Amino acid sequence: MPNEEAFNVLLIGSGGREHALAWGLSKSPLLGQLYVSPGNPGTAIYGINVPDLNISDHEQVADFVSSQNIGLTIIGPEQPLVDGLTDFLEDRGHFVFGPTSGAAQLEGSKSFAKDLMQKYEIPTAAFEIFDRNEWNKASDYVSQNETWPLVVKADGLAGGKGVFICKDKTEAADALEFLQNDPGLSTASYRIVIEEFMEGEEVSVFAICDGNSAKFLAQAQDHKRIFDEDKGPNTGGMGAYLPAPVVSDHDISHIMREIVEPTVNAMAEEGMPFKGILYCGLMITKNGPKVVEYNCRFGDPECQVIIPSLKTDLLEIMMAAIHQKLEYIDIELSQNQFFTCVILASEGYPRSVKTGKEIKGIKEAAALENVLVFQSGTSMSSDENNVVITSAGRVLSVVATDETLAGSINLAYEAVAKISFEGMQYRTDIGLKGLRRL
Repeated sequence: MPNEEAFNVLLIGSGGREHALAWGLSKSPLLGQLYVSPGNPGTAIYGINVPDLNISDHEQVADFVSSQNIGLTIIGPEQPLVDGLTDFLEDRGHFVFGPTSGAAQLEGSKSFAKDLMQKYEIPTAAFEIFDRNEWNKASDYVSQNETWPLVVKADGLAGGKGVFICKDKTEAADALEFLQNDPGLSTASYRIVIEEFMEGEEVSVFAICDGNSAKFLAQAQDHKRIFDEDKGPNTGGMGAYLPAPVVSDHDISHIMREIVEPTVNAMAEEGMPFKGILYCGLMITKNGPKVVEYNCRFGDPECQVIIPSLKTDLLEIMMAAIHQKLEYIDIELSQNQFFTCVILASEGYPRSVKTGKEIKGIKEAAALENVLVFQSGTSMSSDENNVVITSAGRVLSVVATDETLAGSINLAYEAVAKISFEGMQYRTDIGLKGLRRL
């Protein structure tokens, strides 16, 4: 662990996840100056946005880290991790929170993750893998399949939009054709994974890892589909809440013992120790929890409910993971509190979106007690009005806290009602799965 003197931090990203992280980091006495690249109007409240820093240019990032005396770089999104930004900075002696490109394959390549789980007997769905030159073989496989639904996945990063749950042969054939021909998924679908459909309820379990060990951080439930009742296409996430009653404390102990710790041990055994946030997307089946997918960073929107629920110093936890000192940290979450996040999205999301719409009511919503509003797809208008406008598909994360799940849900939607922009869309059923269980 470093000494207790404050140090500068560079946070990579521009979404609601990074706004939540910036908010959490701002509370740490260890924080000197916070820089956020590229950031958004919300992150500018807690640090200095650096929109001109090209995070794809690793040399430029390293120069910035050196020139601004950055003590820690925190990488929010998955793409820079998969692209090896951690490796590049660590090779130059800088501290980074986030896995190396080798370890980030857990998210960057579904075939890598599935092969790892099979090798180390980590529970997951049965699967087959097909390379890009084996489309005919993949087509034959789905045409001969007799157990439906079936899940078809692009191997690489697809922004939450490369997974298709197919109820019959026609839908499976359409998914294969889409993955083969869609220009936006050409890189992600150089290989595809076809796997059995798992019955059950999904939950996201987050652990912080130091390469040798892991500690449970939080469990939440995401809402991937664009419309109520889990209808419509998949998105990057339309809302989340925690804690999710689909798993108990006993279940969490089992998940840590049978999934998280074996995964961390497997990555160390493979020579790619995992440091950072391990996000296990799980299906709670009648045969126990099984891995749907791994992510190598905080989820978005799960991060927006995890960080407000965290009582332990976020920066201290991150530094403990980097220096393999997790055993000396006790991670404390808010007790007897529920957190609900509702995503407000642009018209047309998750496909073609309309942006540039003025957003009203952010301050009024955030003024409510126990409400936070994190920005993601926003920017400042270039005219003399200098107002916040929409700039992407997912625009805002409205987060509310209460002693009951119903209370946090009601408060979140009370805050949502104060916000408006042309074409605004959101789900009205965030957290209802949890209410049914409670």
